[in-house]
Amino acid sequence: MKPVVKGPTWNFVQHLLEMTVAMFVGMFALGMPAGALFDWLGWSALNELTVPSTLVMATTMSIGMAAWMRFRGCGWQATAQMCLAMFVPFLVMYPFYLTGLAGSAAVMVVGHVLMTPAMVVAMLLRRDEYTCSHHRPARARAAEAVVPAG
Repeated sequence: MKPVVKGPTWNFVQHLLEMTVAMFVGMFALGMPAGALFDWLGWSALNELTVPSTLVMATTMSIGMAAWMRFRGCGWQATAQMCLAMFVPFLVMYPFYLTGLAGSAAVMVVGHVLMTPAMVVAMLLRRDEYTCSHHRPARARAAEAVVPAG
C-alpha cells in the first residue's frame, strides 16, 4: 500500500482546520473567564451588548489562534492578518446592526459564517506560508537556503 502524499492543498486545509480549532479553544478558554471577570468588575455591558461582546469574542478567538500560529512558526505579519480576519466579519455587520437593518442574532451568525472565508482570503494572500509543511515553515526553509549546509 502506497503512503498518502500530503501536498500543498492538504497543508493549506490542515492550517485552516488547526487555526479554526485554536480559535474555538481561545474563545471557550478565555471567553468564559473574561465574561466572569467583566461581571465581577461591573462591566456587564461587555457581555450583554452586541458590539462589545462580539469584539471581546473576536479578541479571545484571535489570542488562541495567534498563540497556535506562533507555536507553528507563522510570522508576525501572517498572524496579524489572520487576527484581523476574526474582526472584519463583525465590523462589516455593525453598520447594519446600528441602523436597525440587522439584529443581534444576525450579527453573531453572519459574523461567524464570514470568518472562514475571511481566513481563507488571509491565507491566500500568503499562500507560500500556508501550503508548506507544518514541520518546515516557509521562514525555516528560507533560513536554510541562506545558510549553506556543511
